[in-house]
Amino acid sequence: MVILVTGGAGFLGSHLCERLLGQGHEVLCLDNFFTGRRRNVLHLMDNPHFELVRHDVVDPFKFEVDRIYNLACPASPVHYQYNPIKTVKTSVMGAINCLGLAKRVGARILQASTSEVYGDPEVHPQPESYRGNVNPIGLRACYDEGKRCAETLFFDYHRENKVDIRVVRIFNTYGPRMLPDDGRVVSNFIVQALKGEDITIYGDGSQTRSFCFMDDLLEGMMKMMEQNECVGPINIGNPNEFTIRQLAQTVIKKIDSKSSLVEMPLPSDDPTQRKPDISQAQKLLDWNPRIELEEGLDKTIPYFQEILEI
Repeated sequence: MVILVTGGAGFLGSHLCERLLGQGHEVLCLDNFFTGRRRNVLHLMDNPHFELVRHDVVDPFKFEVDRIYNLACPASPVHYQYNPIKTVKTSVMGAINCLGLAKRVGARILQASTSEVYGDPEVHPQPESYRGNVNPIGLRACYDEGKRCAETLFFDYHRENKVDIRVVRIFNTYGPRMLPDDGRVVSNFIVQALKGEDITIYGDGSQTRSFCFMDDLLEGMMKMMEQNECVGPINIGNPNEFTIRQLAQTVIKKIDSKSSLVEMPLPSDDPTQRKPDISQAQKLLDWNPRIELEEGLDKTIPYFQEILEI
């Protein structure tokens, strides 16, 4: 098949492009390089089945494709709050442009949505039926509400225009090719520990997250794309829950760092709990994450050592 990956030079997108090429598909990688990096796909450039196009999904585009993975949007608070209006445009206009293309060429399209649609949840763990607790005027709303609106558009195009959609809600994912300055907790802690700096914990570190290694996430996403039982949304994430303090202590131990923990004020609207209910993914996709946190960190830390030259 010919497969379009928007945001294809990003952390997850670049690994997805690799996997799709490995399955024998032709891959069209679209990225504006705001958070994506050319180095993430440089090793793919000699593959005759791979094409890299510099383009912003906010602007219309036309290709002849069989599948579309829409991953285009900055996913870390540092980057999506840098230009919040552009973040909303990327989610909303990007979805419209992707869906318009899918409608025109009859392609199946998958939306990489997010656990952030649940906001600061009052239900724990979070099932797909939970409608969320999102502050529509807060600092994180550009991302949270942008992704929620994108889901709305996907289901309206599906109902009104019979577009063949799939929607996954991604929970905290980590692995090689994360940006060292993206502000996400795993990369933050690894970089600070490698540099011997104090590890910054926001709040008292008792807030929880569930960390999914990228290989597991991509397997679930690709299974979702190719199954015919449901359009979603489906939660994809690792349900094993850790406090932020536990994560920091695990990273310090793995790196044998002398870093200390320093508490800082909790950011606005930062969720206190985050854990996916993955019963739908288990039932419909026969999917379970296999890589636990310690193994995933062992696969991730060497990447940061390399790019930081430590």
